[in-house]
Amino acid sequence: MPSADKTLQKMKQNPRDWRIEDVKSVAAHYGLKIRSPGGSHVIFMKKGLAKILSVPAHKPTKGVYIKKLIKMIEE
Repeated sequence: MPSADKTLQKMKQNPRDWRIEDVKSVAAHYGLKIRSPGGSHVIFMKKGLAKILSVPAHKPTKGVYIKKLIKMIEE
């Protein structure tokens, strides 16, 4: 399995069609808190930011959510 840094770079190059498992592993590597309340979404939060990101757990994850996740990681 590629490292989270390599996966993040690939996400930046092509934000479309990622598995939610890949999204979770990258988010966890960069210190985001992950909640899966049992519904159809996964919620990502970053300490120090008031924003949350709710991503549908459907396959594949759309590019708009990956772009928002990348922005959250870089803030």
